[in-house]
Amino acid sequence: MSAVIDPSQDGHASSPSGEASPRLRPLLAGTPLADGASRALAFGAHGAVRCERFEREVRALAARLPQARYAVNLCENRYRFLVALCAAAVRGQVNLLPSSRAPATVDDVLGRYPDSYCIGDLDLTPLPPRYLRMDEELAQLDGEPLAVDDAALVAIGFTSGSTGQPKPNPKTWGAFRTSTAQNLAALHDLLRADGVTEVVATVPPQHMYGMEMSVMLPLLGAIAVHAQRPFFPGDVARALADASAPPLLVTTPVHLRALVESQVALPALAGIVSATAPLPQELALEAERRYGCEVREVFGSTETCVFARRRTAREQAWTPLPGVRVCPQPDGTAIHAPHLPEPVALADLMEVEADGRFHLRGRAADLLEIAGKRASLGDLTRKLLAIDGVRDGAVFQLDEADAFGVRRIAALAVAPDLDEAQILAALRRSVDPVFLPRPLRKVAALPRNETGKLPRHALQALLRGQD
Repeated sequence: MSAVIDPSQDGHASSPSGEASPRLRPLLAGTPLADGASRALAFGAHGAVRCERFEREVRALAARLPQARYAVNLCENRYRFLVALCAAAVRGQVNLLPSSRAPATVDDVLGRYPDSYCIGDLDLTPLPPRYLRMDEELAQLDGEPLAVDDAALVAIGFTSGSTGQPKPNPKTWGAFRTSTAQNLAALHDLLRADGVTEVVATVPPQHMYGMEMSVMLPLLGAIAVHAQRPFFPGDVARALADASAPPLLVTTPVHLRALVESQVALPALAGIVSATAPLPQELALEAERRYGCEVREVFGSTETCVFARRRTAREQAWTPLPGVRVCPQPDGTAIHAPHLPEPVALADLMEVEADGRFHLRGRAADLLEIAGKRASLGDLTRKLLAIDGVRDGAVFQLDEADAFGVRRIAALAVAPDLDEAQILAALRRSVDPVFLPRPLRKVAALPRNETGKLPRHALQALLRGQD
């Protein structure tokens, strides 16, 4: 019999009727290896951690968690994040996943959810309120196999804030199980058929893409994840070298570009998965040529989780995952998926082909109409990035309107060898004068977050700081 730890019952399984809930599902999936041992769940420079030890550490941590409805999971180490996430889940607590550990971000989440505490693995400064610091050596506790109710709310993820205030998105255990089955099917030809696939991820586990590809996959599939979150190219190369067979690299376009430009040598890879921002086709082609493996881009959002895939080096169209329907609407697109209790409306504009594949055409909020002419912020940004010498950039619309009631277009550009006049002159060759960004400012770096996204408030603050 599987068990859920109930904080009111000293860790014993319970349900309202006193019997085990029929909706209880195992915390971990996976069959024993040929020698009878459990599979590895995580690995690193110091070896592998198997499922049996993981469950013992989850039980021990769950027994010492404070009474609360919510746990703000701030763990940096991916394995400790997994332990904390599951300990809270089996206690019936909801993991809150802020987009960063910045004090203002954490305070905002705590303010929204007063019955909460913070749990982490670092000595943070300043110390977050009601902070539980995980021990260096995790205690272990034997017991029955752990399980979670399919209907249990286990996590609330927050949108990145790239289009405004971060919004909460609740996720149940059953929804995660269903979406993870889809992700495993979408990646099946990149995964080992004869054993456990090892994954190295550069994206934080608090991000929904990181949750799906580096937290739920090892819990519910024959996957082992690297315990650390490497960031710099050399760190990524060392983490990949810890794998016992060619691993799968889960990353973002920003990190992938840094790897390619660094020319760091990587070991053989089973494949590369990318998300969080559009992946330029030329970058996908270069990565496939350099690393000798497929680069697979997945499409999703915090609201929907992953629902489509493509091989960007060879394809423009996206292929929906099994059971997914993409339905265009006047102001966006409705996503129907097996793991979604109801359709989710996205602001993305999509053009669907007869076979169900689709093309992304931008966002309704990105469309501009000035002086009877139309453009999109996404296309303007692509044209800015296409200028020789521009290493990074973003075009966005200001909140305030000018004296004529028009919201101005602004841009930030990273271009060490160009001045602002040269960048504008290059833009004039491909951009209608009414859509030229004014102001356009040169900056040393864009305020990208850990997944490479650009929160709108950070762009505006950087622009104001340059005025």
